[in-house]
Amino acid sequence: MVYKRAVLIILDSLGIGAAPDCQLFGDHDCNTLGHTAEAVGGLNLPRLQALGMGNIAYIQGVEPDPAPQASFGKMQERSAGKDTTTGHWEMMGIVLTSPFPTYPQGFPVELIAEFERRIGRKTLGNVVASGTEIIARLGEEHINTGFPIVYTSADSVFQIAAHEEIIPLAELYQICKIAREMLTGEHAVGRVIARPFIGSPGQFTRTAHRHDFSLLPPPNLLNRIQEAGQRVVGVGKIYDVFAGSGISETHPVENNREAVERVLDELAKSYDGLIFANLVDFDQSFGHRRDPQGYASALAEFDRSLPDILRGLKEDDLLIISADHGCDPTVSYSTDHTREFVPLLVYGSHVKPGVDLGTRSSFADIGQTIAEYLGVSAQDLAGSSFLPEVVK
Repeated sequence: MVYKRAVLIILDSLGIGAAPDCQLFGDHDCNTLGHTAEAVGGLNLPRLQALGMGNIAYIQGVEPDPAPQASFGKMQERSAGKDTTTGHWEMMGIVLTSPFPTYPQGFPVELIAEFERRIGRKTLGNVVASGTEIIARLGEEHINTGFPIVYTSADSVFQIAAHEEIIPLAELYQICKIAREMLTGEHAVGRVIARPFIGSPGQFTRTAHRHDFSLLPPPNLLNRIQEAGQRVVGVGKIYDVFAGSGISETHPVENNREAVERVLDELAKSYDGLIFANLVDFDQSFGHRRDPQGYASALAEFDRSLPDILRGLKEDDLLIISADHGCDPTVSYSTDHTREFVPLLVYGSHVKPGVDLGTRSSFADIGQTIAEYLGVSAQDLAGSSFLPEVVK
């Protein structure tokens, strides 16, 4: 029996140059991949180069390939946002015309008061901050009081940090669920995020037990695939980003390496549908922490894993590699996401190599392409398929 699958791998935050509207989002001169390459004196990514990454834009050390193995291009986001949820939702056909709410001055006093009433504890923080900075600043007070730390960023997030020995994970997750139930209407933030940490004052470290509680998305391609009797397997935080909607099976992971291992496990199986994976280390470990050396190392690690991924593809698997937004580790004006184009690489035994797909007008073109490849109805969703341009 012949099975048809799409394999979508998102290199979280791997932007490839400032979008034309970046200044509307507080950004300028941002280029996650290009600036990372410059910061480390050039990248060595021979497998991504062979696919055509260097054909999309100038990247120091990653030359254009005269005969790239994949079709290539870049995409501009249509939605009003630059966060994980917005980017992933748009890929699956949802274009948001209004951004999720953000709180540059912290959350309203009455909102925090109601949250404290519901969880039966006071809170600390209620400021805009980076996760590592705020636990360094308030971690000791948290240990002494047992009060969770609430903070946000330039993104639409309500983040709750707690020491795992002070507020156990199960309780932290329950607190986050209470926040998620509260944050509706005008305060419907994109994500409530549990941010557990361990250690002692001066040596606090965030753990891999982060958990995202997203809004329930409108109907999208994931639901359409399931309705067609096919499977949707999420790897990494895909389940969280879509609040479980449209996900047949989920594989949470702690890092990029484990995400690749889960993708390889799925490739060895046979079924119709979508393998949808997010590799989060680029964003949370290196982009937000403004660590271009770490970002470059993570790219090199992924590049080394590509031969295994390509060998694992079956004859009727369609591989798409892209990103959900930028997070330039070299900019000095912010530690948040950056509004950028994202790369697009398309590969498979039925894909023409070397087709220049140009600049796509929406991330949703990915979803429409997957829908057409899988034979799934998606006329009511955003985007335009590029499958006719690349299929042999």
